[in-house]
Amino acid sequence: MPLEEIKSRIAKAEAKAGRAPGSVQLIAVSKVQPNERVEAVLEEGHRCFGENKVQEAAGKWPDFAERFDGIDLHLIGPLQTNKARQAMELFNSIHSVDRPKLAKTLARLAQELGKCPDLFIQVNTGEEEQKAGVMLADADAFIAECRALDLPVKGLMCIPPVDEEPSLHFALLAKIAKRNGLQGLSMGMSGDFETAIALGATHVRVGSAIFGARTY
Repeated sequence: MPLEEIKSRIAKAEAKAGRAPGSVQLIAVSKVQPNERVEAVLEEGHRCFGENKVQEAAGKWPDFAERFDGIDLHLIGPLQTNKARQAMELFNSIHSVDRPKLAKTLARLAQELGKCPDLFIQVNTGEEEQKAGVMLADADAFIAECRALDLPVKGLMCIPPVDEEPSLHFALLAKIAKRNGLQGLSMGMSGDFETAIALGATHVRVGSAIFGARTY
C-alpha cells in the first residue's frame, strides 16, 4: 500500500531528524490522476491533497467534499490573477504566491470575502528564467510586502532545478524562512522528501509515489 509506505517513510525521516512525530504534513498530489485513484486514497482516510490547476480542482473536489469530511486542499501550481477568487474559495492553502500583482489581488479579495487561505511564497531558488517564484534577491522584500498587505503568510515553497542537488535548495529556503521568522517550508517531492524533512520541511508534496504514474 503506497500511502502507508510513504507515511511510514515520513515518520522515520521525522525521527531521524529529531523532529516531533506528525510535524510534517503529507500533501498527496492528485493532479491529472483519475478520480478512482484519488477516491481510493480518500477511502484510506487521507485528507490532504495538492492540485496544480484551479480549473481541474474545481471539476473534481466539490463532489468529493460532499462525500468526505475534512478535506484540506492545497494549490501548488502557478496562479493567474483572474483565477484568484475561485482559488480562494476552493483551496485551504496556496503555495505559489510569487509576485506583487497576485499578492495585491489576494489582499483585496481577502477583504471582500472575509477570509483567506494560508499562503506560501514561492521562491525561485535556482533562479531559473522559465520557472515561477520570486528571485532570491527579492525574497525578503516580497515577504515584507505580503505581510504589510495583512496576508496570512505561513511559509515558503520551492521546486529545485531537476539537475541540481535538491538539499542545497532546501537549505537555502530554510535559511530565508528563518531570517524572516516563518515556520512553514513546503519542499520535497516523491524523489527527495526525506532529504527535505531532514532540512526542515513542514509540507512534502508526493504524487506518483502514492498514486502511480500520471495518466495525461
